[in-house]
Amino acid sequence: QVQLVESGGGLVQPGGSLTLSCKASGFIFSTKTMSWFRQAPGKEREMVATITSGGGTTNYGDSVKGRFTISRDNAKNTVFLQMNSLKPEDTAVYYCNVNGQFRTYWGQGTQVTVSS
Repeated sequence: QVQLVESGGGLVQPGGSLTLSCKASGFIFSTKTMSWFRQAPGKEREMVATITSGGGTTNYGDSVKGRFTISRDNAKNTVFLQMNSLKPEDTAVYYCNVNGQFRTYWGQGTQVTVSS
């Protein structure tokens, strides 16, 4: 079955950096577009970044453009999110996402807290 396992979250000061990882299994990773979403308390889940199957095309939410970079390693079935210049408003649970044939799959999420 499809599994997505995020890691790399934690507490970081404003202006700092973190790299999130999402290890995927249960499907042919190299054929799928992968995405990162986030959800802050009391807010709707929002798209952060998306990368196509071969890594050639990426898209970012307006709030993270120029600060976050999505990448993938198809040999390791892993997608990454490099987050720089972090702000308190980036505090959220970050989720990995893939669309299957009949449904969308989500990981369990990893908490990112940006605070001094």
